[in-house]
Amino acid sequence: MRYLPRLVVLAAMAVIGLAALIELGNSWWQLALAAYAGVVAAQVGFLGHDAGHQQIFCSRRWNDRLGLVLSNLGVGLSYDWWVDKHNRHHRNPNEVGLDPDVERNILAWTEQQARSQRGALRFIACHQAVFFFPLLLLEGWNLHVGSVRTLLAKGRRRRLELTLLAIHAVGSLALLFAVLSPLKALAFVAVQQSTFGLYLGTVFAPNHKGMQIIDGTARPDFFRRQVLTSRNIAGGRLLTAAFGGLNYQIEHHLFPSMPSRNLSRCRPLVRAFCASQGVAYAETSPVESYERVLRYLHDVRPRREGPLRRARRNQ
Repeated sequence: MRYLPRLVVLAAMAVIGLAALIELGNSWWQLALAAYAGVVAAQVGFLGHDAGHQQIFCSRRWNDRLGLVLSNLGVGLSYDWWVDKHNRHHRNPNEVGLDPDVERNILAWTEQQARSQRGALRFIACHQAVFFFPLLLLEGWNLHVGSVRTLLAKGRRRRLELTLLAIHAVGSLALLFAVLSPLKALAFVAVQQSTFGLYLGTVFAPNHKGMQIIDGTARPDFFRRQVLTSRNIAGGRLLTAAFGGLNYQIEHHLFPSMPSRNLSRCRPLVRAFCASQGVAYAETSPVESYERVLRYLHDVRPRREGPLRRARRNQ
């Protein structure tokens, strides 16, 4: 029942968006509605995140059923793919080689990754702080491609998920093309997905980027591994709602099955325990967190190495 108000609000936001889509008709003002739809999709994704952590129902079966509906049908992302990826992140946050969120891709998260980039990716690696937010506009597409690629590789075992994804894609496009001209419909999709990716990125990135990277040389115990790689974002209830409760990232990593609304109540206990153990408890404002992320990306870039630096690295 604790999630009922959130479900009702999201359902109301979706209905309002659908009514506005029909009322506006074939208008370029629909692009503003597309941005709104991207925000709603991200909020649905946050609720799917909580279902994946078994926070909503006591039953795993019902959490997974709701997760399938929210993620596959509502957002267009594979629920099982995301749960597997996210659980690997939770087990090994910021650990190179084990956490999929710090794998080398377009961006590099360690100097070694940055040095290994080639061609256009090396140019991006040299200017990561500049490219970070523009690249987040593509994150929604990246998630869709990753989930579909994984499902296709697994074949029949993921037939239900593929069916739900197809219903989401076909239904969404059919609705848009019924109301908008082809050009406006495609523009709507582009704005919606860009907003979706940007929103998710601005929520998830401050939680871990710029925090301690574990490279296998010294692996802390569970408590320190979760706390030292995570960062809380300070703010009021509005910020908590915007972040889907994930601004309490330290508490979430220590107690991943705890309903997000309870994380703020747990915070004073966790902070006091960290102080008693001499473990740093990172908490910043949203602006400061983005500054730290960008500063970290600026520092992690390919560097020209002289003989002495190269010798030290190879020791």
